[in-house]
Amino acid sequence: MKTLPLLATMAAIAALTLSAPLPSIAADAAPAPAAQKPAAKPAAKAGARAAAKPARSTADIIATAPAADWRDVDPDNLLLMTLPQGQVFIELAPRFAPAHVDNIRALARGGYYDGLAIVRVQDNFVTQWGDPNADDEDAGIKGKAKPFPTGAKDHLPAEFSIPLKGVPLTVLPDVDGWAPRAGQVDGFPAAADPRTGRAWLAHCYGSVGAGRGNAVDSSTGAELYAVIGHAPRGLDLNITVVGRVLRGMEFLSSLPRGGATMGFYDKPEQRLGIERVALASALPPDERPALQVLRTDTRTWQELLEARRHRGGWFVHSPEHTDVCTAAAPVRTRPVDVKLNEPKSPAVKS
Repeated sequence: MKTLPLLATMAAIAALTLSAPLPSIAADAAPAPAAQKPAAKPAAKAGARAAAKPARSTADIIATAPAADWRDVDPDNLLLMTLPQGQVFIELAPRFAPAHVDNIRALARGGYYDGLAIVRVQDNFVTQWGDPNADDEDAGIKGKAKPFPTGAKDHLPAEFSIPLKGVPLTVLPDVDGWAPRAGQVDGFPAAADPRTGRAWLAHCYGSVGAGRGNAVDSSTGAELYAVIGHAPRGLDLNITVVGRVLRGMEFLSSLPRGGATMGFYDKPEQRLGIERVALASALPPDERPALQVLRTDTRTWQELLEARRHRGGWFVHSPEHTDVCTAAAPVRTRPVDVKLNEPKSPAVKS
């Protein structure tokens, strides 16, 4: 089995992560002139913030979003993993990991994942699934891995990032500690660095990545994991992220935790068997889940962000801040009175 880096190493990774300059924070922290009354500037800010508070709640904004502000999830990008407890719906991200997504599709079409298992549940980190009989790189054990179906590749390039040019990143207004820019692309949490000209998917709660070994190009999509704890952003740019869970996180996050060895189950009977993994496009049209994701290039999304930043009502203190991992794009089942649009995959530029 391939393992993800220990959490203890993430602090070292974080120390190497580039961050953006913070001119607005620096300006706010500057001392006021001696002649200025200390209470004058904070009072003005408080008034401005109070005026900026949205009149509508987040629930109301989502409920009244125009039909055009929602996009249908392409059934060729929707992976359905059936567990004994229920189904997990994963949207794949071909814009960011085209080779891995193609391989995952081939694996799913060939029935590769059927009968495999969830092999690892590490508290506040990840749930990981794959072939329990695969080679164990760390232990140096040669296993009896399930063969790949026709069309699936056993070697892929690492897909940690893509060129930033042309990527429709809706940038968040608040500072991100892990990247100079952070926001949403096609509803996926993403980050970018204009200095390097690269963009990548962020490790947030629900993000799905391809487990790899020591070699950067050792992931194939045969082993996948979903983040079930605090966002491990130190893994950004170190592992290929292939998508995010749209629904069914409760079936991944509520499983019994594994043993002391990075959450891997110690005994075979502890593993949870995977009944089936299939693409929605492989199902008859009337059996496909009709899921929609709120578009993040709309006024509705901007209003929703402001509502999340400026909290009122029950909140005694408004955070005046949001981040890429708490600003998740809402998901819904398409209302029955909404006409089915032709599924549109996020554009992939060659």
